[in-house]
Amino acid sequence: MSTDPDIGSDVQPGCLPPRERYDLFGHEAAEQAFAKAWQSGRLHHAWMITGPRGVGKASFAWRAARRVLGAAPMDEGGPLGSSPQDPVCKLLEAQANPDLLLLRRPWDEKRKRWRAEITVEEARRAPHFFEMSSGAKGGWRVCIVDSADEMNTNAANALLKTLEEPPKRGVLFLVTHTPGRLPATIRSRCRRLDLRAPSVEATAGWLAGISDAGAGDALAASRLAAGAPGRALSLHVSGGVGLARDVEAIVEKGRSAGEPEMRRLADRISTKAGEDLRGLFYEALAGALRNQARRRAANGEDVTAWLAAWRELGSLVRDAEALYLDPKQSALAALSLARDAARKETA
Repeated sequence: MSTDPDIGSDVQPGCLPPRERYDLFGHEAAEQAFAKAWQSGRLHHAWMITGPRGVGKASFAWRAARRVLGAAPMDEGGPLGSSPQDPVCKLLEAQANPDLLLLRRPWDEKRKRWRAEITVEEARRAPHFFEMSSGAKGGWRVCIVDSADEMNTNAANALLKTLEEPPKRGVLFLVTHTPGRLPATIRSRCRRLDLRAPSVEATAGWLAGISDAGAGDALAASRLAAGAPGRALSLHVSGGVGLARDVEAIVEKGRSAGEPEMRRLADRISTKAGEDLRGLFYEALAGALRNQARRRAANGEDVTAWLAAWRELGSLVRDAEALYLDPKQSALAALSLARDAARKETA
C-alpha cells in the first residue's frame, strides 16, 4: 500500500498508479463486454468491478474511463486501449480532468497516513459532481470509487442516493475486492464485471516478459499471488517473495519459532523503508495460516486452532490500521498467533 498522497491509498509496491497504467493482462473478454455496451449507446450508469487484489480492477476502471471521456481508441492496446499521448489521457494522469471524480480513503495530513475508510464527506462529493455540467465535448462525467469496500455505512448510504437517481451521461465504476461487504441496495443497481486471475503459469510468463524476474522467481511470485498479475509484479519488485518465504519459515517452525527471529522480521517491516511491505507481510502470514489449516484438514486433523488464528489475524490487521497501532508490536502479535496455534495443537 502506498503512503504517498499523490499516488493513492491502494497502489501496491512496485506498481504504477492505475491512471498511469495503459496495459491490462488477461481481461480481454471483460473489456470487450464494456466496449460493446459503450458502442451500443446504452451504457449502464454503474459498474461493479470485482476480483482479487492485484488482478487489475482499478486499471480496468481507468481504461474504461478514458474511453468514456473521449480518448481515441488504440487497437493494439486491446478493446479499451488508448495512447498515453492522447490529450484526454494526459489530463487524467495529471489528475486535471474536471470530468472525473476519484473517491478513495482521504489522506490524514496530521498523521501522514491514509484514513481507514472512505468517509461520508468523500461520498457526498458524488451528487454535487454529477450535478455540474461536463466541460468536454460529449458531456460525459465519470466517478471511480477505489475501493468501494472501504466505504463506511454512512458513505455507502450517501453514494446510494446517486445510484438511485442515475446521472444523465454519467457513469460510476465501483472497484471492489469483496462485493459481499457492499449493501444489497448498491449491488442490485450495478452491472457486475468479475475479473478473474489468469493461470499461475500465464502470469509467470507475463511477469518474466515485462521484468527482470527469472523464470523461477516469476513462477514463485505468481504462485504467491494466485495468478493476479499486479500482485505478482508487486511481490517481485518489493522483495515480497523473500519476505513471504521468511514468514512461511517461521510458521512452519510452529512452537519452536524463537523471539529473536520474530523480532528481526517485525523490525524489517516496521521501519520507514519497510512500510510498503506491511500489507505483503500480513497477506503472507494469512496465507501461511490457511496453508497450515488446509494441510491438517487433508490429513483429518483438528484445525480449530489454526482457523482461530487466521480469524484473529484479520481482526488484528483491521485494528492496527483503524487505531494506528504500533507496527512492530502489531507484527509481533501477528506472528505469535501462529506459534500459539501450534502450541494449542500439541497441548
